[in-house]
Amino acid sequence: MTSFFGDITPIEFEGEDSTNPLAFRHYDADEVVMGKRMEDHLRFAVAYWHSFAWEGGDPFGGQTFIRPWHPQDRMDMARIKADAAFEMFEILGQPYFCWHDADIRPEGGSFAESQRNFEEIIDYMLGKMETSPVKLLWGTANMFSHRRFMSGASTNPDPDVFAYAAATVKSCMDATMKMGGENYVLWGGREGYETLLNTDLGRELDHMGRFLNMVVEYKHKIGFEGAILVEPKPQEPSKHQYDYDAATCIGFLRKYGLEDEVKLNLEQGHAILAGHSFEHEIATATSEGMLGSIDMNRNDYQSGWDTDQFPNNVPEVALCYYHILNSGGFSTGGTNFDAKLRRQSLDAQDLIAAHIGGMDICARGLKAAAAMIEDGGLDAALAERYAGWDTAEAKAMLDGDFDSIFARVLAGEINPQPRSGRQEILENYVNRFV
Repeated sequence: MTSFFGDITPIEFEGEDSTNPLAFRHYDADEVVMGKRMEDHLRFAVAYWHSFAWEGGDPFGGQTFIRPWHPQDRMDMARIKADAAFEMFEILGQPYFCWHDADIRPEGGSFAESQRNFEEIIDYMLGKMETSPVKLLWGTANMFSHRRFMSGASTNPDPDVFAYAAATVKSCMDATMKMGGENYVLWGGREGYETLLNTDLGRELDHMGRFLNMVVEYKHKIGFEGAILVEPKPQEPSKHQYDYDAATCIGFLRKYGLEDEVKLNLEQGHAILAGHSFEHEIATATSEGMLGSIDMNRNDYQSGWDTDQFPNNVPEVALCYYHILNSGGFSTGGTNFDAKLRRQSLDAQDLIAAHIGGMDICARGLKAAAAMIEDGGLDAALAERYAGWDTAEAKAMLDGDFDSIFARVLAGEINPQPRSGRQEILENYVNRFV
């Protein structure tokens, strides 16, 4: 074990009147919301990469965090990092965590050496999981940080990089299954281009589609029962990424025959970079039955890049969970805090407090979403607005053709008048709950 977290004890629920910065004010794991425990609704996960692997750098400055497991280039440090991670899991009491391969093991001088490091740390973490209730929400492969992936992984013009990426994903899928992971995620951070002058876009998309089909084939070969998820993001680090947003990914999956095999892991910060709200991305995915899991964070609206901050906006979060609950809630997915401290927040207590705040914000949002669903006001407003489509005439029109519609309009049977969308009334309605 480490002494990184000092005397910080497991976080308890103290209620809304608490002024203790290291206590939950809204997140009560056992509180029942819409017939289910809050913990089972939210399915919180800690992101290993931001909480433990990130060193506090940004595009304009290097490391600010000094941790007991730095430098992260040796196996003894990987074990110390795992010790600290499981200490934090015990303190927070969240049910899940997530990792990339590069987060948990040092890079070796060859693939074989990296693989030995990876297998060793997986076994070390499995030993810890035997005495811990925490489970793996999902694993994934980092195929964007190392220079070998500078031109992409599955979309790389060099077939040897495609092969290296395939071997890496196989290894990570094996480890995810071994650890009982409930999903496997792929994010194409460099599956895109910097310029079309040197890019065969059609070929790259075909290679990416084949790669993802190989992932699905391997899932079935090894009997992995978890979900395969892809994560949209429009750009950064690439100028343009092929997994631009939810709608783009859904179209891609359908083109390559994967719509019944792969779902989406959506992130708040990525939605903002794509020019959308998180609510939009979730509504798009749920409307198509394609939502798998979410990464909960936020961006700074004054910055033009992905700042990955912890959530603090209850109305935004409430509307996201409204769509999630209305679609039946998570099955294998959950709420992963793909969020990191500010590079000036140096202390272990900052890391705990950040997660407490995020968990409380999500709890408040979930309860507000459940209250809106139980009240039924938004559903009633939708039913009223679209009631015309439930009439026999409207249903017949959809089964008809332009000639029959033209005849009715020409005869004066149809002369539509605008009707209010009542947006402000509905916004005021939401504000009653948040």
